[in-house]
Amino acid sequence: LVRAWYRLGDLLHLQNIFTAVFSYHHCSHSGEVSVKPSIKIARCVGLSYAQVSMDYTWPKHFDDLAAEASEWVIEATSDLLKTDDGWLVGYSDKFTLRLAEKGWIGMTWPIDKGGDGRPEVERFVVTEQLLLGRAPMAGSFFPDRQIGPVLLAYGTDEQQERFLPTMRQGKSKWCIGMSEPDAGSNVAGINTRATQDGSNWIVNGQKIWTSGAQSADYCYLICRTDLDAPPHKGMSEFIVDMRSPGIEVKPIKDASGDSHFNEVFFNDVLVPTENLVGELNNSFGQTMRQLEHERGGIDRLASNQRLYLDTKELVDLDNPLIRQEVAEIETGYKIGRDMVLRNVLKQTPFPQYSAVTKTWCTEFEQKVASFVGYAMGADSMLENRVSRNLIYAPAYTIMGGTTQILRNIIGERILGLPREPRPQ
Repeated sequence: LVRAWYRLGDLLHLQNIFTAVFSYHHCSHSGEVSVKPSIKIARCVGLSYAQVSMDYTWPKHFDDLAAEASEWVIEATSDLLKTDDGWLVGYSDKFTLRLAEKGWIGMTWPIDKGGDGRPEVERFVVTEQLLLGRAPMAGSFFPDRQIGPVLLAYGTDEQQERFLPTMRQGKSKWCIGMSEPDAGSNVAGINTRATQDGSNWIVNGQKIWTSGAQSADYCYLICRTDLDAPPHKGMSEFIVDMRSPGIEVKPIKDASGDSHFNEVFFNDVLVPTENLVGELNNSFGQTMRQLEHERGGIDRLASNQRLYLDTKELVDLDNPLIRQEVAEIETGYKIGRDMVLRNVLKQTPFPQYSAVTKTWCTEFEQKVASFVGYAMGADSMLENRVSRNLIYAPAYTIMGGTTQILRNIIGERILGLPREPRPQ
């Protein structure tokens, strides 16, 4: 009991710190953010942090949008197979087209580029409800989350006119060629190369863990174009037609039975020069910007939230051990959601804040999976949603950048700690 009491105290103290550090702004009706004027500085166990009275109430506009999205996803998926982790493993062309018809693909893109120009926080509201509804949204998620925004930032007018409309209409599927067998989270270590041959580039190499490659129309490929440049230099990004001769895709079946991961082999694949995105030999910054989109979203927190909510309805909340775990998880969702919103609202206290968000949120998703397995007992050994999530959960802290790599980023690039000595 004493240990539990101190544990609860630690949780409440942690919540206060995170609330103060990550959440001292509130949203206005338009999605803009204003700073509350009365910020007091307090001391707590030797730490200084800003402490304010927080207002967690959504503006009514966002509540209405969330209710609309929640009702819509129930109807839009009534005849479809739903799944946890639907943003990554749930593929349905029907749902993608329905989502496009609703206007919820590329909703934040500029109006003059074919989007609706809506604030990022509205995409957050809609995406959160799609995840809670277990929508099979993987077919549109990569274009909407990161490839579209990257083309808007770095693509030519011709590239934007050519590729953005079909993304918005839900008529093109994309994969991202980044990780390699010898370069997982270390993007600077990639070896897939492209050599120029007249008006084309010839690509050779291998990618792995390429989600959705088996059904993708295009691959957003990161490769090396200057073999003599330092690791962080000499990299370029291309749009590759997945129907090009010389591309071989081999699905990888994981332990949970999903086959969304793939190996992709490029053997003398011709890519037109006009498919180069951004700067030649200088795309590392572009890739890092893309990873900011990939690592800081609500998908890194709520992949298995519906499974948790469904499980909570079945457990005995009179059991003090269960109740303590539920309290910790509920607190964790509030903390993680605030961290994601800092990214969405562009109020991060330092660059590469998404590394912090992704590390904390994906480790939390694993805690959720463990709780669900514990709460369901022997049922978690059967073939069901619970066992599937228990098997899949280790991937949360691997895909999109391993926790180990992200902690190095946090320590070295954010906190300024010295790098560990390199092996001789």
